[in-house]
Amino acid sequence: MTGTGDDTADRLTFGPFTLSVSQRLLARDEAPIDLGARAMDLLITLASAPNKLMSKQDLISQVWPDVIVEEGSLRFHMTGLRKALGDGQDGARYITTIAGRGYCFVAPITRRRAPPAARSNADFPHAILPSRLDRMVGREEDIIRLSDKLMKSRMVTIVGVGGVGKTTVATAVAHNVAPSFNGAVLFADYGMLSDSGLVAAGIASMLGLPVGSEDVRPSLLAYLQDKQILLILDTCEHLIDAIADLASNIIDSAPQVYLLATSREALRIEAESIYRLDTLACPPDDPDISSEMILSFPAIQLFMERAAASGASLDVSDGDLRVVASICRKLDGMALALELAARRVETYGLLQTATLLDQHLTLGWAGSRTAPPRQKTLQATLDWSFGLLTDVERLLLRRLAIFVGDFTLEAVLEVASTPDLDHRAIFGAIDSLVAKSLLATRPIGSTMRYRLLDTTRAYALQSQTDEDRARVAVRHAGYYQHWLEQFGSDWPSLSTGLERVPYFISINNARAALEWCFGENGHVGVGIRLAAAAVPVFQVMSLFPECQRWSERALLALGDAFLGSVEEMHLQAGLGISRMYMQGGRDTSQVALGRALQIAEERGNALDQLRILGPLNMLKMRTGDFNAALHYARRCSELAATMTDAATVELGHFFLGNSLHFTGELEAARIELEAAVKGASGSQRTTASYVGFKGRHLAGGILARNLWLQGYPAQADIRARQTIAEAAKLDHSLTLCIALLGGIAVFLWRDDLRSAEEHIEWLVSRAGLHFLSPYVTVARGFEAEIAIRRGDVKSGLETLRQCVEKLHAANYEVFTTMLEISTVKGLAAIGEIGEGMARIDRTIDLVEKNGDLCYMPELLRIRGNLHLLMPTALADDAETCFMRSLEYSRKIGAPAWELRTATDLAALWVGDGRARDARVLLQPVFERFDEGSDATDVMAAERLLAKMR
Repeated sequence: MTGTGDDTADRLTFGPFTLSVSQRLLARDEAPIDLGARAMDLLITLASAPNKLMSKQDLISQVWPDVIVEEGSLRFHMTGLRKALGDGQDGARYITTIAGRGYCFVAPITRRRAPPAARSNADFPHAILPSRLDRMVGREEDIIRLSDKLMKSRMVTIVGVGGVGKTTVATAVAHNVAPSFNGAVLFADYGMLSDSGLVAAGIASMLGLPVGSEDVRPSLLAYLQDKQILLILDTCEHLIDAIADLASNIIDSAPQVYLLATSREALRIEAESIYRLDTLACPPDDPDISSEMILSFPAIQLFMERAAASGASLDVSDGDLRVVASICRKLDGMALALELAARRVETYGLLQTATLLDQHLTLGWAGSRTAPPRQKTLQATLDWSFGLLTDVERLLLRRLAIFVGDFTLEAVLEVASTPDLDHRAIFGAIDSLVAKSLLATRPIGSTMRYRLLDTTRAYALQSQTDEDRARVAVRHAGYYQHWLEQFGSDWPSLSTGLERVPYFISINNARAALEWCFGENGHVGVGIRLAAAAVPVFQVMSLFPECQRWSERALLALGDAFLGSVEEMHLQAGLGISRMYMQGGRDTSQVALGRALQIAEERGNALDQLRILGPLNMLKMRTGDFNAALHYARRCSELAATMTDAATVELGHFFLGNSLHFTGELEAARIELEAAVKGASGSQRTTASYVGFKGRHLAGGILARNLWLQGYPAQADIRARQTIAEAAKLDHSLTLCIALLGGIAVFLWRDDLRSAEEHIEWLVSRAGLHFLSPYVTVARGFEAEIAIRRGDVKSGLETLRQCVEKLHAANYEVFTTMLEISTVKGLAAIGEIGEGMARIDRTIDLVEKNGDLCYMPELLRIRGNLHLLMPTALADDAETCFMRSLEYSRKIGAPAWELRTATDLAALWVGDGRARDARVLLQPVFERFDEGSDATDVMAAERLLAKMR
């Protein structure tokens, strides 16, 4: 949508604001306001009809004429507009909402004419300037900044990659500032000119000057010296030296002439001010981003508008918008590429267009018939740029195409350097490619990173020979193998997302190298070494699907040369660990980790053994063999104690403390867990873990459980929340999931259902994102327990049964006892005592066999209560169970279970007329709880004691 009317009659003034409709510019006290395209459309529509109610549908139809959007988009952009205007601040009111009907512009408006130009150009023959686009997307801020920069510095060059929209923006800027030159604007398109000797003659001829002489420059400069003119020098890169020389002469000789140039590289003259035009902003690859936010990005808006203009009917459903977002990201927000791709939607549909992009079939797609030849296709645009390069620059560009995303100069020197392209040549070519906008730069921290746009990379790949690509690909894979080996142990010490950005970026190149190595023309030997270096890093980054994929792929290709090697050890460990976390404790995990441990023991390296024993401990915990887990934990602890670094010692304390907790040795567990938690908080790193763990981060959740069982409910709650908060800051998903599991258990035991629900939702989200299916299943089981407690017993029981069956099928047993307890409680609530008794007996047998004895007192207590609910209730059997539960609680040092059981047994005795015995039993247990007076179990005991007074 755009306004109508001439530039001098459509300026609307309200409050401190001036709105130019035709120029689509808003200013406050003459300072430009950065306003998005949709917000500008809304403002123009409303301000053009002051005091008139505009329905929501009318606004949507005018602002989004070619696409279907929901009211949420209107509300989103209306909020942005009001914020920009300061609507409602200090009593200012511009737009009012009529509930259920629409919006109305209520501020008083006056119209005024623009001031006349600074001086006359009566002898200027005529303006030669292309028409401005009716609607531009995402360039409002660029136009405002460029206009201001041009009027201040006189000479501006818009620099950017081919197809980014330099000419379009320059035209819009020229129209924007034309009134200041009384219309004296000249547009010189050098795209069709190939003779540098005609640079000055081209401008002279458009000015009506004679061009018969060999050098028209003197007469051109003489003509311009007293003129106030804006010269647009478009597409300068292929005639850069001649145009730079002429521009420098004009700046020196004609003080009232302003120059605006467009080029893929700067002119590099003294008066020049450079404005680098970036591609259009695209939404990030974030699954949580809303549809409204996606629609706010200019790349999305341009694609949607151009697709609709080409006849495509686009839905704006969440799914379609995410496909559009992926297309825009793949095309790097390049305006020309977006327009060419959008034209295909009407023919191929959205999904097929995205598929064709993945196949790099876009270079030949045709654009507008009226476009310059160099911009009719992406192929033509890139041919134009490639033709301007030297042989060395072309060679380097082809070699740079091996990189995916960002890369460093160090990587370039290692990968691209050969006898025919030494370091000195590379430095010079890098400088030139950056200057010519074929190589993008961005600093991350203190290191400069480089990147080829995807379209440029696809073009360069096409121009490679198979032989050259293979040589470069081998060096590329080797470089990232060494990078991964060096980087692997760094990850746990990187505490912030900003510190991790370079590593996330570089891992994309490792992925690409793996794809090539195991591809049709790849190098399997290099791939095996690269995969062995990559899988520990994938584990550290919680990228378990990739870890499993490349471990399996490399192991299948493993030849005799790698049997028993350190590479096989890493790959077997990677396979075992990834399958364990994604699918539970299947036999393949045990076999793979067992083989890895065998290699580590044969190599005699204690650190290698420790890195395998830790996952074996966790595997046994997950499969429910807690006794075997304790065996591996003791070996871990012994080995860790021989290490010199504190982080490894912490890890040993965690493994042992975790196992002791579940086997019911709570006091010993607390000693180990507290030792782990008290580890140094600095940026330690340990090579003892394949998965990026630090003992102190893992130990907190288990310590919280331990504290609750030992009768410290308040301390348990504090520790649980503190551990979760610290894990969240780490941005390490596996650590966070483990912290959440420990915290949720504490919240459920405390009967804090609201906190449990909040953290369960978090666990489902994070575990699902990393394909940690068993964790999601446990979380769903916890949700079902809450449903039962809130009265939805039938639904909760059904979900619990399904969750327990899934966990059994996955051989993931570490939390099945806890979920079985919830199931039995649900069965008791609906009177299914027989099934409840069968399940509790089976669970008790498994606990005695497998060793997760920390639950035994609670199982015996529940069995006692089931006896009391049976049709022929047997108080003696119930009392026997309660007494065994009390005995077991004291044996393992679990006052929390003891208080529950003592309360139930005391209630039974009160009912039998044994109130004195009940008080003697319950009072000392209750008095041991000097904290957590708000805990449900403590309050229940207190109420029962009050009744006995």
